Amino acid sequence: MTGMRVKLTFPEDLVRRPVLATMVRTYEVDANIRRANVEEHEGWILCELTGAPDALDAAVGWLRAEGVGVDLLGDVLEG
Repeated sequence: MTGMRVKLTFPEDLVRRPVLATMVRTYEVDANIRRANVEEHEGWILCELTGAPDALDAAVGWLRAEGVGVDLLGDVLEG
């Protein structure tokens, strides 16, 4: 099990979609939300994602393909 800290940025068309819930169910990755600001036209979330390394890579790739901005914050969390 490993983890990473990320900042997720959501454009207006994704703000109301359950993107994190879908990611958690699909890729078996946990998301620990540390801070967030979600408004009507945009939003961002700072969170820690944990899971198997391959699952994390797939989840991040999926988020980007969905249109979510993903900034890796450089910290890899080993558990």
